[in-house]
Amino acid sequence: MQARHVFRWFVILWAVGFSWNVLCGQEKVDYAIVIHGGAGSAKIDADVVTARTRSLGEYLEAGVEMLKQGKGSLDVVEQVIRRLEDDPLYNAGRGAVYNSEGGHELDASIMDGRDLSCGAVAGVTRVKNPISLARHVMTDTRHILLAADGADRFARQLGLERVKQSYFHTDHARKRWERAQAAEEEKQASAEKLPLYLGTVGCVVLDREGNIAAGTSTGGLTNKKYGRVGDSPIIAAGTYADNRTCGVSGTGIGEHFIRHAVAYDVSARMMYRDDSLEESARAVIHETLKPGYGGIIALDHAGNIVMEFNTPGMSRAAADSRGRFEVHVGK
Repeated sequence: MQARHVFRWFVILWAVGFSWNVLCGQEKVDYAIVIHGGAGSAKIDADVVTARTRSLGEYLEAGVEMLKQGKGSLDVVEQVIRRLEDDPLYNAGRGAVYNSEGGHELDASIMDGRDLSCGAVAGVTRVKNPISLARHVMTDTRHILLAADGADRFARQLGLERVKQSYFHTDHARKRWERAQAAEEEKQASAEKLPLYLGTVGCVVLDREGNIAAGTSTGGLTNKKYGRVGDSPIIAAGTYADNRTCGVSGTGIGEHFIRHAVAYDVSARMMYRDDSLEESARAVIHETLKPGYGGIIALDHAGNIVMEFNTPGMSRAAADSRGRFEVHVGK
């Protein structure tokens, strides 16, 4: 009899709690996804705004459909970022910026929040989709980061699609590089200035199993020194994921994201200070980093999403199982 009463009260309390959450708009999130296409200027050509809005919406919808089908967070992150890498509108894969030598060096990383597994590549020059190579580093080696010729050789051994350097070329990236080359003499005076638009891409996902994954891919900074590596392939700087806290992908001036371990700091504030995701993201972006240094996308284990930046604009999109679906380019 006593056991029956205990069970009855358990059912009543569960029902009351569920009803209260629904009334407050806090019903359980089955899945969530957030994407970025780079931080930078709010002043963007109208045609580019239209194109980016359309493409981000398309890739966000593709990610949502995969999550509805029960795909895991790692698979969704990889597939969404592959689409962004194939799109010349962004500085990742095709459309990657030029380095100081007139070539392309690509970086990417991916992380699994279940067990902190991660993989990254830096300075690859022939791999069509660096995010997939980063995942192979995570799953098929005992390492975390492979760079330059070693990473390209590993891609060849795996049979991943490789392309000529000309594949990454786009006219707008070439023109940006030419302008940067012409302004080389003024570089020291403007070294800390964020380029007008960065197209680094990233994706963070919470799947139906409650697992978080995050990934980031980039061509780096226009006219960067040959061999320069930014934050995108550095776990804890540009990418981080932990099921206990959150997943993060960053975009901005990578050197500062590395110095402050930006992606990990968001997670650490949640873990050790019990700050909310929003509180953590705001503190890191608006207090740790100086204005104009970049932004992040992040989501936590409850499906809460933040898209925080201190630049004039950031391309971003977010969706979840409760019907949220939004795309923003610029401010």
